[in-house]
Amino acid sequence: MIRSNKHYLLLITIALGTLLNPLNSSMISVALTRIQGNFHLSFSDVSWLISTFYLASAIAQPVLGKLGDFFGRKRLFLLGLSLVAAASMLAPFSPNLGTLITLRVVQAIGSAALFPSGMGIIRNVVTENQARAIGILSVFSSTAAAFGPSIGGFLIHWADWPAIFLVNFPFIIASFTLAIFVLPKDSVHEQKAANLDISGILLFSGTIISFLLFLLSLDSGFNGWDLALGIVFAFLFYINESRSRNPFIDLRALTSNSNAALVYLQFILVNVIFYSIFFGVPAYLQKAAHFNAQTTGLIMLSIAGFGVVIVPLAGRWIDRSGPKPVLITGSIITIIGTLMLQLIQDSSTAAAIFGLLSVLGLSVGFNNLGLQTALYTFVPRSETGAASGLFMTSRYFGTILSSSLLGMIFASHISASRFHLIATVCAVIGTIVLMLSVRMPNRKLAEKTG
Repeated sequence: MIRSNKHYLLLITIALGTLLNPLNSSMISVALTRIQGNFHLSFSDVSWLISTFYLASAIAQPVLGKLGDFFGRKRLFLLGLSLVAAASMLAPFSPNLGTLITLRVVQAIGSAALFPSGMGIIRNVVTENQARAIGILSVFSSTAAAFGPSIGGFLIHWADWPAIFLVNFPFIIASFTLAIFVLPKDSVHEQKAANLDISGILLFSGTIISFLLFLLSLDSGFNGWDLALGIVFAFLFYINESRSRNPFIDLRALTSNSNAALVYLQFILVNVIFYSIFFGVPAYLQKAAHFNAQTTGLIMLSIAGFGVVIVPLAGRWIDRSGPKPVLITGSIITIIGTLMLQLIQDSSTAAAIFGLLSVLGLSVGFNNLGLQTALYTFVPRSETGAASGLFMTSRYFGTILSSSLLGMIFASHISASRFHLIATVCAVIGTIVLMLSVRMPNRKLAEKTG
């Protein structure tokens, strides 16, 4: 147990802040249709609200994690909450999509500062049962992401899409107030900001932005310039990181640890599937099947509820047998679940859709916990912090790819046939995930490797 009441209060303070990123990333899924109609946009247009949020998070989280080391984690935590508050206050008054996207980016940057700062504080303060403390934080984050569409559905039903921004304030106020009194004061660091790999950050950003622009333009044609620019940025990023003494992402360590690298790849693919369904289902249900936001939110509870319930069961299984059997099971359930989505039609009842989606809910708990455990099996304890940051960045990559996939397939209109195409693509990706799970070393070999 985590015996100190002060430690519990510390965890609650950090958890209330860190849940803002996953909560805001998933609540938007049921708001897209309403925003699309409000500003008279296509689905490709509003999909930028998803992709830019994760793009900003993917870049900001590792950067702000390092800045927290330089300038103080408590200071960065409070700054992050302030940015989220400012963006959430102004977003409901956005006159156009461009302004709303900009405020979503600010919201993403602010919320991205909270996880690395919070994790750094926990690792310094909670010296006993640290894994349990990190597990509690993970439950808050995963629960917030899982229940985001359901919360968003109720809010939009009663107060329209601006409510998904205003609902942040109870969490922000509680976390900010507690942080002032509970979080430890920042110690003085002698590290210099000059150690920050600015060129690596810029090249990394250029790479991701270029490839994202290429993917999002596929619905209207092949943009070779964006693809070529992305390849150039990627090459320069590789050269820069290989030569840097303090690389933004240590590619040398990553390439020398193939098991960890494949876990990152597998997590990217798992999140492509998860978020394609997580964002695609609400869009289809509201636009093609004509369910309201409240009913859509209730249907999405199937994924959230079953995902949360399965986590403790998966944890006990992992303790006994390691992550590999859990991941193989999760992969098989993913394939079955995505294939079952072919049964959903415009005339399907809410209860039937709920039952079909619940199968995918089971896979979420297996895959997420299994991959996180596998990663720490392959990574030395001294590299836990860096590995955790890259693991989260992998999730953002997967989500960016999922929004691009949805933008391409739902570009002109949303229909059952196009939804089934998304499900088919996800089943194919699930097969690749299964292959990666099967090739994963068993528990004993993995422990020797780690």
